[in-house]
Amino acid sequence: MIRSSPGFAINPCLFLNSQKSVFLPVQIGSRRRNFSRIGSESGDGVAFDAVAYESERLSLDAAAMENMAETAKKELESDPESDPKAWKWVIRKKMWDLMEARNYAMRPRPVHHRIPNFVGAPAAAAKLAELDAFCKAMVVKVNPDSPQKQIRFLTLSGDKKLLTPQPRLRTGFFSVLESDLLKPEMISEACTSVGVAKYGRAIGLDEKIKVDLIVIGSVAVNPQTGARLGKGEGFAELEYGMLRYMGAIDDSTPVVTTVHDCQLVDDIPLEKLAIHDVPVDIICTPTRVIFTNTPIPKPQGIYWDKLSPEKLQQIRILRELKKRLEKKTGRKLPTGPSEKLPPTAERKRR
Repeated sequence: MIRSSPGFAINPCLFLNSQKSVFLPVQIGSRRRNFSRIGSESGDGVAFDAVAYESERLSLDAAAMENMAETAKKELESDPESDPKAWKWVIRKKMWDLMEARNYAMRPRPVHHRIPNFVGAPAAAAKLAELDAFCKAMVVKVNPDSPQKQIRFLTLSGDKKLLTPQPRLRTGFFSVLESDLLKPEMISEACTSVGVAKYGRAIGLDEKIKVDLIVIGSVAVNPQTGARLGKGEGFAELEYGMLRYMGAIDDSTPVVTTVHDCQLVDDIPLEKLAIHDVPVDIICTPTRVIFTNTPIPKPQGIYWDKLSPEKLQQIRILRELKKRLEKKTGRKLPTGPSEKLPPTAERKRR
């Protein structure tokens, strides 16, 4: 069912109107941090070096970019019959090319191999902020990509907890940010990768937390079925699977994405989706809200037989979880076929 947001009743927890941003004041609780020396996530009092953190992050990204053109070319030229992922790359490239050609994206550019920072992302975030699922949520998990930055801002501005993954899960797992531990002027920075590392609290697999709403980015999404494609790295699926393992979410936890209207497609074949692909329940664009009533089953956890040794080696928290489960069950878990990891986005130097 597709419903245009003008037909919605005005919700008292609406954060934005169509003309300008109207942010709710942040409730500052009794718990406060000593911000004169930002400690590490373990609270050991070591000063946080934002410049060094960002430099290392960009360096790791640059290293991952080196095989971008080669990997993308091989995927696009491969036989769809022998490569079950080839069709996804065709749709992704078509969408990335379209958004570049029509200038539907903001920085960072080019949009290839990333979740596009689409024009109108704040307006789509405003639509999301009207949802009852968002207004009633106390803990919201939001992806760390640029187009969802406003959603992270609205989450922290609305006296909620923000759960966000650390970049590519390579330095850890998730971080939790709490609005009552942030001064209002800190919230904008807290929505960036540096701010998450600076102000967030790292959590592990044993954290007891209930996530009320999941927000994920998309490259393309089918409004009729809820089928979506990300940028091809599989982190949304891995994050979802680990949250299922933790008991933080279940089938009833709403999954929402925000996209440009041009990212709505009808050529994602349901029969070719993998068991670990995460469908979306709600789509918010700059112009409308779509309830998909998706028929696609949600993943029940990590599917180890689909997880390549390369991806496992890349993500420490996955190795920890695998080791834990093997110790608990007394048997070795399967491993998926080997793969060359997909490319990472190129960032133009300015």
